[in-house]
Amino acid sequence: MAERVRVIIDGEPLAVPAFTTVAAAIAIALRGVGGTRRSVTGEPRAAFCGMGVCHECRVTVDGRADVLGCQTLCRDGLSIETMQ
Repeated sequence: MAERVRVIIDGEPLAVPAFTTVAAAIAIALRGVGGTRRSVTGEPRAAFCGMGVCHECRVTVDGRADVLGCQTLCRDGLSIETMQ
């Protein structure tokens, strides 16, 4: 079985396989909600290009705003906030 790491997304713990991107972890956590993050006005937004060009996957990681979730790998204890 693949190693798993624990992240915290909007205050909720989630275990994901090692080397999962933040954008993928958020998609797993918010499955069925529509989108992978919320804009400042509360609108659902989602990763679009998956390669760091569109910036639709911007989230706050460990208190640092505007991190590209599709370019950031999860690690144990990572704190992710989806509201921008």
